[in-house]
Amino acid sequence: MPPEGKLSLQEELRQHRWYWLALLLLLGIAYRSVIPGMVADWNNDPNYSHGFLVPLVGAFFIWQRWPDLKNTPVRPQIGGLLVAVAGLALLVMGYAGTEYFSMRISLVVVLTGIVLFWCGGQVFKKLALPLGFLAFMVPLPYIVYDSIAFPLKLMVARFSVLSLKALGIVVVREGNIIHFPQTVLEVADACSGLRSLMSLLALAVAYAFVAHSSTLKRWIIILSAIPIAVVTNMFRVIVTGVLAQHYGAAAAEGFFHEFAGLAVFAVAMLLLFALGFLLRRWGNS
Repeated sequence: MPPEGKLSLQEELRQHRWYWLALLLLLGIAYRSVIPGMVADWNNDPNYSHGFLVPLVGAFFIWQRWPDLKNTPVRPQIGGLLVAVAGLALLVMGYAGTEYFSMRISLVVVLTGIVLFWCGGQVFKKLALPLGFLAFMVPLPYIVYDSIAFPLKLMVARFSVLSLKALGIVVVREGNIIHFPQTVLEVADACSGLRSLMSLLALAVAYAFVAHSSTLKRWIIILSAIPIAVVTNMFRVIVTGVLAQHYGAAAAEGFFHEFAGLAVFAVAMLLLFALGFLLRRWGNS
């Protein structure tokens, strides 16, 4: 059990720092093979490269709330122990089944349980955002990723072909494959919008909570990340199709393909920030 008493969080951390250091050490041992594997995915999979920033943004949220957070009274709750045990059970089941998502998301669940058990509900409420934000660092299971990416690819391909036909370009679609008279293009996972959607959602949550205090406006910004990501990637496919029609498939590969991905995400970010700016002008944020 955590030490009893009505200390503030700052006093709790100072007086019982050795408990906390020992707890961090135990977490490090328990997740010694989980965290390096997750970091390797951030480094090797472009879909999750934003994972490097997620803990930093979470730390920023804590720093932003610290003047109020440090004086919050600590009132341990036994229910938090059940949450922590559930997180450890996820870790064990993940190890048993070699299921990486369960092992990785269990870290967020265990941290949530520790905060509730040791610090209580008042502290947890103020740490709910940084704790929840950590979920963005956990890569999705491939079966979930594919089940989302495939229909997105079909939708992007369908609307892109309609737009290309409206521009007078002769084109035929077969699933996520687009046929031109002289070349063929595939709407791959990178063009589905899911890659930029995951990064843009993380950015939207961070931006919404930093720039706005209105719950409604926060939700507008967060939910807008979905259509923005899809539409900007659709525009990417349309531009790629126009270039392929006039200059061949080589014009849509290599450097242009990578540059287009970065450019599309930059445009999506600008649209997100522009929406936030308009919402700030719309009444008090």
